Parts: sequence; structure tokens; C-alpha cells
Amino acid sequence: MVSRALLVCCAISLALAVRLAAQCAGPAAMDSLLGHLVGQWQMTGTVRGHPATYSLDAMRVLQGSFVELHMVDVSQPPVYEALVFIGVDSANGRYIAHWLDRFGAAYSIPHANGSARGDTLWLDFPYPSGAFRDTFVYDPARDGWYFRLEAADSTGGWGPFAEYQVRRR
Repeated sequence: MVSRALLVCCAISLALAVRLAAQCAGPAAMDSLLGHLVGQWQMTGTVRGHPATYSLDAMRVLQGSFVELHMVDVSQPPVYEALVFIGVDSANGRYIAHWLDRFGAAYSIPHANGSARGDTLWLDFPYPSGAFRDTFVYDPARDGWYFRLEAADSTGGWGPFAEYQVRRR
């Protein structure tokens, strides 16, 4: 009787461990998702409902600790430019992102915390003037990305800020 109860407990524990492992990406899987960002890209989409196109160069920096995204508006002169640094906080099982752009230092605080499931990365930026939620979805079949940036609205919901199809150049 005791061995049967022990067997049932072991089976339940194993099932829970497998389920938890499937839900929580480990540091290597988290870093692998970031690796798909590395390369030269073109972003086409909309910002606040207006057409936008950016050149995006992504590379590993700081001895591989971060992936740096360098976005530049293709219009001349560029209207917008940003550097985004995304890294894995393996001790806490999360992503950390820093978004720096032409609007200056005050808008680079605070950093984002993020998570991933499968090929989707979420980053939450709790800006004092209103939170942003960025969703980056990798499509392995076309080796491309879909980026959706949403802003918190006054009702506690989310509204579109920008969205892009991201394709290799």
C-alpha cells in the first residue's frame, strides 16, 4: 500500500515538473529566443495609425549579455531613432529591457521586465506617464517577427501604439 502511494506521488510530481518546465523557459531557451533577433531587418507598419518604416540592426553586445536593437527611421533626416537593450536575468527567470530613444534620458526610466512563452516575448514598461506593453512574436516559418506596442489607456485597458512586420533585409 505504501509503495503504491509513493508511486502515485512520484507520478504526480513528475507530471507537475514537466508541466512547469514547459511553461517556464530556462535561461538557455530565453537567450535562444533573443538570438533570433540578431541580424539586419526592415520594420514596416504604423505608429499611432500613421505609416512607419525603420531600419533595424540587432547584435549581441557586452560580451553577449544583451541583444541591442538599433532602430532608425528611414526618412531623411530620420524622425525617430532608438537603442533597445534586451537581456536575460537568469537568476529571476525574466527579461530586462532598456529603451533609449531621441526623446531623452527621462524617458529611458524605468526598465522593462519581461517574460516569454514559446516564440512570444512580452515586455512591460511601467512609465510614470503611462505603461507600455511590447509583444514580439517570432515566426520561425518565415524567420521574421511581428512587433506590437500598446499603451495603457485611462480605463485600465490597452490601446495600440505601434505595430510592425519585421523582415530580414
